[in-house]
Amino acid sequence: MSTAVEALAGGAAAARINVSLLSHTNVGKTTLARTLLRQDIGEVSDRPHVTEVAESHVLIESAQGDALILWDTPGFGDSTRVLQRLQHSEKPVGWFLSHVWDRFADRPFWCSQQAMHNAREISDVILYVVNAGEDPSAFGYIEAEMRILGWLGKPVILLLNQLGPPREAAQSQADVAEWQAQIAPFKWIEMVLPFDAFARCWVQEGTLLAHVQRLLPAECQSAFERLRDCWRQRNLSVFHESMRALAGQIAAAAIDCEPIEDVTLQGKARAWLGSVAGSGGERTDAKLERAQTELAGRLDSQIRGTTQTLVQLHGLYGKATEEVLKRMGSEFAIDRPADADKASVWGGLLSGALGGLAADLHAGGLTFGAGALIGGVLGAFGARGMAKAYNLARGAHTGTVRWSSDFLLGRIAAALMRYLAVAHFGRGRGEFVSGSAPAHWQEAVQQSLGRRRAALEAAWATRNEVTTASQPATAAIAASLLPLMMASARDVLVELYPEVSHVFR
Repeated sequence: MSTAVEALAGGAAAARINVSLLSHTNVGKTTLARTLLRQDIGEVSDRPHVTEVAESHVLIESAQGDALILWDTPGFGDSTRVLQRLQHSEKPVGWFLSHVWDRFADRPFWCSQQAMHNAREISDVILYVVNAGEDPSAFGYIEAEMRILGWLGKPVILLLNQLGPPREAAQSQADVAEWQAQIAPFKWIEMVLPFDAFARCWVQEGTLLAHVQRLLPAECQSAFERLRDCWRQRNLSVFHESMRALAGQIAAAAIDCEPIEDVTLQGKARAWLGSVAGSGGERTDAKLERAQTELAGRLDSQIRGTTQTLVQLHGLYGKATEEVLKRMGSEFAIDRPADADKASVWGGLLSGALGGLAADLHAGGLTFGAGALIGGVLGAFGARGMAKAYNLARGAHTGTVRWSSDFLLGRIAAALMRYLAVAHFGRGRGEFVSGSAPAHWQEAVQQSLGRRRAALEAAWATRNEVTTASQPATAAIAASLLPLMMASARDVLVELYPEVSHVFR
C-alpha cells in the first residue's frame, strides 16, 4: 500500500495520503490544482505539455500530522504510444526505451511515462480530469487513457471539468450520465463527478473528499477522517467570517442615515411661486438629493469593502468593482420633521379658513370673505405652533433619509448572491471578477429569505430610534442578522447541492 502510516503517541497513527491529478494534456489539471490549493502553483498556459514533472503539494494537514498530498502531473500526449511503452516497460528493451531513449529523444513523451510510474507507485486514489464540453465518443485517446488508468491499478474518480457557468443539477447530471455510459466497460472508474475548476463551490470539495475516503483501505480511515474534519473546520470558519462581514455591512446600511437640512421659508416660497408660475411642479429638493447621494456613496464603499473581504477569505485575489445602485423610487425612507411653515399655510387654509367661513355665514355673507381671510391668518399662527411643538416632543429638528426596509431586504439578497459568486470562483480562473448570477441561484436565495422576512425586518426595527449611526447600534443589528443570514446561506447551498448537508451538521 502506498500510504505512509506512522505511529503517534497514544496509539493513533498519522498518514500521508496521496491523490494524483491525471488527464490528457491541456485539459486543466494545473488550473484545478490551483483552485483546490487556493494558491498559484505550476504554469497555466493554452498549450500542450506545460507541466513536465510531477509536483506534490499539501492539500490538507491535520494537527496530528496527517497530510493529504495532491500531485499535479504531466498530461498525456500520445496516449496510445504511452500505453504501449508502459505495457512493455518491465522488459529490458522496453525499460531502456522508456527510461533512457525517450528522455532525450522525446521529452514530453518521457514525462508522460514518468508521471504514470509515479502515480502507480505512490497514489492511493487517481483523479482523472476530462473536458466535459467534449463528446466522449469523439476522441480516440479516451479509450487508451482508460486502459492506462487500468494499468495503474488504483481506484479512479473521473472529474468533469470545463462545465461552464454554474448550472442546475439536472444539467450536470445529464453530463454525468453521458460519461458514465462511455466509461461503463472500465470497471476501475469508480464514479463520475461534476467538478469545474472555474466554477466549483467549496462545498463540492467536501463531496469529493467523502468519495476519496470511501475508496481508501481501513487503516487509512481514521487519519482521513481527521483530515476531512480539518477541511470542514477551515471552510466553516471562512463561511462564518463571510456571513459576519455581510451581516455587518447590512447592519451598517440599516443604521446609516443622512440629515436633511430644513429649507428656509424664503426658499419654500420661491419653489411654490415657481410652481404657480407654471414651471411644471415644485423644484427638486436639492438638499434631499444631496443626502441621498451621500447615503448611496457610503453604501457603495461598504459593498466594495465587504466584497474585498470575501475575496481574501476565499483565497482569491482581485479588486471588487464599483456597484451601480439604480434608483427604484422606493429605496429611501425619508423622515422629516413636521414642516412648520407648510403647516402654517395649510393650517390657515383649512382650520382657520373654516372658522372664518363660519363667521361669514353668521354675518349673512356681508363681510364678503373678510372673515375667511382673517381666520386664515390667525389659523396659520396656530398650526405653526402645533408643528413646532410636535417636533420638540419627538426631539426632531432636522429630517433624515435612510434606506427603506424593502431596499434592505433586497440588499441581503444581493449580499448572498455576492457570496455565492465568490464561493464558486476558482482561483485557477485568475483574478476575481463578478459576473451575472444564474437564475436558479436567485430563486433559491429569494425562497430562503422569504421564509425569514419577518425576522429579518424585526432585526432592524429599532433603528428609527437612532438618529445617527453608532457602533453599538450597528453591532446589535449585526448580531441579530448573523444567524438569519447564516441559516439562509446554508439553506441555499444545500438546495443547490443536496449531497453536502453533512458539511453543516
